[in-house]
Amino acid sequence: MAKELKDLTSKEENYYQWYNDLVNKAGLAENSAVRGCMVIKPYGYAIWENMQAALDKMFKETGHQNAYFPLFIPKSYFSREANHVDGFAKECAVVTHYRLKNDPDGKGVVVDPEAKLEEELIVRPTSETIIWSTYKNWIHSYRDLPILCNQWANVVRWEMRTRLFLRTAEFLWQEGHTAHSNRQEAIDEMWKMIRVYQRFAEEYMAMPVVVGHKSDSERFAGAEDTMTIEALMQDGKALQSGTSHFLAQNFAKAFDVQFTNKEGKLEYVWATSWGVSTRLMGALIMAHSDNNGLMIPPKLAPIQVVMIPIYKGDDELKQILEKMDQIAAELKNRGISVKIDDRDNVRSGFKFSEYELKGVPLRMAMGPRDLANGTIEIMRRDTLEKQTVSTEGIADLAVNLMDEIQKGIFARALKFREENTTKVDTYEEFKEVLETKGGFILAHWDGTPETEARIKEETKATIRCIPVDGDDTPGVCMVTGKPSARRVLFAKAY
Repeated sequence: MAKELKDLTSKEENYYQWYNDLVNKAGLAENSAVRGCMVIKPYGYAIWENMQAALDKMFKETGHQNAYFPLFIPKSYFSREANHVDGFAKECAVVTHYRLKNDPDGKGVVVDPEAKLEEELIVRPTSETIIWSTYKNWIHSYRDLPILCNQWANVVRWEMRTRLFLRTAEFLWQEGHTAHSNRQEAIDEMWKMIRVYQRFAEEYMAMPVVVGHKSDSERFAGAEDTMTIEALMQDGKALQSGTSHFLAQNFAKAFDVQFTNKEGKLEYVWATSWGVSTRLMGALIMAHSDNNGLMIPPKLAPIQVVMIPIYKGDDELKQILEKMDQIAAELKNRGISVKIDDRDNVRSGFKFSEYELKGVPLRMAMGPRDLANGTIEIMRRDTLEKQTVSTEGIADLAVNLMDEIQKGIFARALKFREENTTKVDTYEEFKEVLETKGGFILAHWDGTPETEARIKEETKATIRCIPVDGDDTPGVCMVTGKPSARRVLFAKAY
């Protein structure tokens, strides 16, 4: 077995270390010299690029266009929307000066005190304020609406406790910001985009999610309503994987963005924002991977098929590679990404372990006997099942297997979620399930922030969402016994 796998901590032994080992040893990312920031390595970035490409296509299919807005935001902009500044104040990085100079004592460089900014700048934690200050210049009439913009960017939120992909001081994301002429159109947009995220999570990431509304205390700062997709990780914790916000007219009023309606009257614009980030990389790892390494769904895999020649001597290698090149061309013609690993400085066993670790969906190996018999050995990463098959029709088989593996990974994750979702009726039962089993818990809540805060303080569990497709049977709150309109989804979360 390859050294990488020998050093991979099992998730049963230490889930936290298993995750960190996997991110590092599979070549996804590493900590940078800047505290709390990460370097996304080529293989990890290739997965993110596949996510980005799929999402970008979905955004454009729903009428959105990409734009770009500044990284720096005047500090005064944040004070215009009170809830917004309260939500982000503790995470803001602030630029106060614009120049360095040599230290007169010869100790490197120091900030030039004469280069202080007239107004301090916030390094973008989110872009609502800078975008709505811009939209004021773009919007004058109902004819200018709707505006359906998205940007792919980086943001900075000065996190104190960081973890690669899941929580870093700087991360990559997309943020959609739309402007509408009426309330219902904006609400429809919020719903449309949370369903886009659901479809991406389930169809591309093979990760089942629960769609729902955030409670008032968990809402995005400055929003009237926040919708979320919540996924269950293999350690029984929830991960918020995407959000869509109905901002009402809050930011339009803060930045005085009005338009003349069809009747010639001035109205404030209605808004939404929505986003996902490189946190999805963490979700992908924790939802599917095992003690052999990553398990990447074929739709997001940078390498869908790896081909490994097994040979002795240059003559055997040359003959096998000729056949592999032919098969690779057939696969590429069917839209499958292929890598032929003909490195001669590592053994085939090392390669097998390496590509298991990297989560490549399908491995093909061919030796001289296979070449003579017109066969090839294949192994599925999801089941680790091996079989020897004919090279005739191999492209058709590979296409079918990509679909089977994609569906199989989703089915496995869905089964896990179903087995780890529990309905409870009493607070005692809630605490027992949380302590012994974890996972998603469906329970009644009286709707008050006081009860929500008590549950969080006593158990560390939070309301992940109020599901839109869940059990809406009325009941009584598990804590207070007061009436409850429906069950809500609780879990401990990242």
